[in-house]
This record gives sequence, C-alpha cells and structure tokens, in this order.
Amino acid sequence: MKALEERIRKDGKVYPGNILKVDSFLNHQIDIALMDEIAEELYDIYKEEGVTRILTIEASGIAIASSVARVFKVPMVFAKKAKSKNIGGNVYTSRVTSFTYKKDYDITLSKSFLGAEDKVLVVDDFLATGSAMKGLLKICKYAGAKVVGVGICIEKGFQPGGKEIRDMGYDVTSLAIIEEMTSDGRIIFK
Repeated sequence: MKALEERIRKDGKVYPGNILKVDSFLNHQIDIALMDEIAEELYDIYKEEGVTRILTIEASGIAIASSVARVFKVPMVFAKKAKSKNIGGNVYTSRVTSFTYKKDYDITLSKSFLGAEDKVLVVDDFLATGSAMKGLLKICKYAGAKVVGVGICIEKGFQPGGKEIRDMGYDVTSLAIIEEMTSDGRIIFK
C-alpha cells in the first residue's frame, strides 16, 4: 500500500535492534485518515469471506482493528495481555512473547466473544517474529473459529513471522513489507 509505505518513509524512525518507531501515526498517535485507508484496503481484499469478527491483541492493534471492524460492520474483539478480575474465568488463553519488550505473557479472550460460528479476520500493526499472531491464531483454533485471513499493517520481512504464518496455511496480507532497515536509518521495502 503506497500511502502506508510513504508515511513510513516520511515519519518512521529506525532504532537499534531492528525497532521501527511509527508512533507518530500508527500506534501511539493515530492518523485516523490513514487507518480508514488501511481498513478499506483490507475490506477490498476480504469482503467476500463472510467475516463476522475482527480480532486483534491489545494495545497497538486496537485502533487498526476498530477501523477495519467499522468498514466490515462487525464486532472487533481483542485479546487482553493481562487477565482482569472482571473478565471472569471462562476464557481462551495463549502464551506469547513480546519482541519489543522481551517478555512472555498470557493473552486472554472471553469465550463469550468468539465461537465456532465465527469467520475471523485477524488484524495487527506489526508482524515480526510472529509470536503474538500465533497466540491469536491458537485462540481462534481453541474457539473452533475459522480464520479467513491475517491483515498486517507492517511486516518485517527479514524476520521469520510472516513466512511461518504463511507456512501454517494462513492467507497473510501485509500492506507494507520491509525487506531491510539499515543502520543509517533507511527503510527498504519488498
């Protein structure tokens, strides 16, 4: 998606450790017009799949998933990174590792919001190592829900997550795939 690539080139910042900061428009301060463009792009790709739920993980995926859910006119649900007292005990749980924070945690989703009748589009801001996405896909499997696709804003193509998810048989749509981030701050797209 050209608009997303251009915005990454303009405002993205490369940090040591293959960290790409896009917090000025994607996952801290949100450019709503860009979110709407992303949502429309994913809708055009998956509109014939009978999507009944948009699923993401807190926190950075929520803005994107909300825009996508609005276009699809279906509920958006998100897996929580910490189990709160008000979520109850009837939950799906999966263990994930955060690339950015170098930390393992359990994600949870109430069984009330995802079931075998659902056709799910899983959406997130980044796909790098694939741990968070694999956790979300496990939750869908536990629920018996059908995953019709995986929609990603930015894939770090030089990390294994995208290939691994595709090798698992999932249809992955990444709107911007980064092939390389150089030490001098250049971002090279596939």
